[in-house]
Amino acid sequence: MKRHELTDAQWERLAPLLPARRPARGRPNADHRRILNGIHWRLKTGVPWRDIPERYGPWRTLYSRYRRWRRAGVWDRILAALQERADARGEFGRGLHVLDGSVVRAHQHAAGAQGGTRRRRRSATVGAASAPSSTSAPSAAASRSRSR
Repeated sequence: MKRHELTDAQWERLAPLLPARRPARGRPNADHRRILNGIHWRLKTGVPWRDIPERYGPWRTLYSRYRRWRRAGVWDRILAALQERADARGEFGRGLHVLDGSVVRAHQHAAGAQGGTRRRRRSATVGAASAPSSTSAPSAAASRSRSR
């Protein structure tokens, strides 16, 4: 067994939760255990799908199965079933699965502000009390009267 592959005990818990190996139509699926090992390896290592080792099969098969199961809600059902089992045995501590935003670090550029510089807006009260800031209108009128 390789480093990121499922143990026999893990596989025994997961196998009944997976879709049927032989679908109602079309070809039978590739071995679920091999596919799960490949997906698990990819998620643990973080490599691109194309860099998955050949022992897990074609990367497109793994990606396709991952994506189809995500759309069909298979991953959510697996998680819910495993959590129910662990909770029934008293192994599921809800306090262990709480994520607090104060402990999650964000990149320095992830502050949420929109890019670019922002123009400062003048408030309406300041604009009403001050003299017009544009001098182009009076000087244009003065230059026309001079040219006549």
